[in-house]
Amino acid sequence: MSFTEQCNEIFSQAIRDYHITDNVDTPINNPYDRDSIENRLYLKCWIDTVQWHFEDLIRDPHIAPEEGMSLKRRIDRSNQDRTDLVEQIDSYFRQLYSDVKVAEDATINTESPAWAVDRLSILALKIYHMKEQAERTDASAEHIEKCKGKLNILLEQQVDLGSAIDQLLEDIKAGRKYMKVYRQMKMYNDPSTNPILYKK
Repeated sequence: MSFTEQCNEIFSQAIRDYHITDNVDTPINNPYDRDSIENRLYLKCWIDTVQWHFEDLIRDPHIAPEEGMSLKRRIDRSNQDRTDLVEQIDSYFRQLYSDVKVAEDATINTESPAWAVDRLSILALKIYHMKEQAERTDASAEHIEKCKGKLNILLEQQVDLGSAIDQLLEDIKAGRKYMKVYRQMKMYNDPSTNPILYKK
């Protein structure tokens, strides 16, 4: 099994587990060992899944302003947790390939492996929810057909993205590509760089 096939299995498991209750306040019950990459992948997709539903909730046109602001703050925290997880996954890759002899003509990729895995997690969510739409019994035939067409494209995209990530990992392992990770420097969360916060 390739790395991305393993990712897709774990992402599907996390999404299914979340939808047992389909509630953003459901406590996570991560089945994998705390120090394993599987644990990080499961947690990553769980965070993405909860945030997917936060984003649905905040778009309710009748949401009370106080509730909307509370939800916005939860989304902000979730975004930070998501970024932290991506950096942890990249740290795993850096450690995994730390002994690789990098070729003199090795090139850098446009994004780190973990940010590509992040896109794979979001894609798993799109597939799950588009499949839900394609199987609705209370929607028009036109809606069903449109969603089936979109689902087919998403499934194709999942295969293509998985292949690209696996190839990138092979290239890093062989020294043809090298990793260079830039930590996220989000300024709006930092009281010393957000003018709204430091001018108060």
